[in-house]
Amino acid sequence: MTKILLSLHVLAAIVAVGPVTVAASMFPPAARRWTPSDGIGTPALLHRICRVYAGVGLTVPALGFATAAAMGVLGSGWLITSIALTAAAAGILVAFVLPRQEELLDRLKDERAPEHRDTVQLAMFTGIFNLLWATVTVLMIVRPGSTTGA
Repeated sequence: MTKILLSLHVLAAIVAVGPVTVAASMFPPAARRWTPSDGIGTPALLHRICRVYAGVGLTVPALGFATAAAMGVLGSGWLITSIALTAAAAGILVAFVLPRQEELLDRLKDERAPEHRDTVQLAMFTGIFNLLWATVTVLMIVRPGSTTGA
């Protein structure tokens, strides 16, 4: 049962978080390259992917808690650190990445080119989000100090 939960958790992380990290990373350059003749198709699609998969990403912590409970590691330092980093990543996505994407989309809808500093700032927040997720992924694989053998 533990291996099934672990497999589901890894699959959920790949399917849910992977598209958000890639689409969010592609958004700032797509917004920078925008011209009025392009329309907002690509940036709008990337933003939609981020929003939809951010919602789907809620399954990752849920499956993570179930897996940790089945493995008996709920009090482990690496897991508590992963939970904190996951919460931080979600907070950055919801508070900084998605709203800034929406602001840039509004500019593009009005056929106004985005300010360079706005795309750079969005790229910075996206990079922090991606770095947090990469760290969580490493912690989930390495599990420092874990003796579960799972």
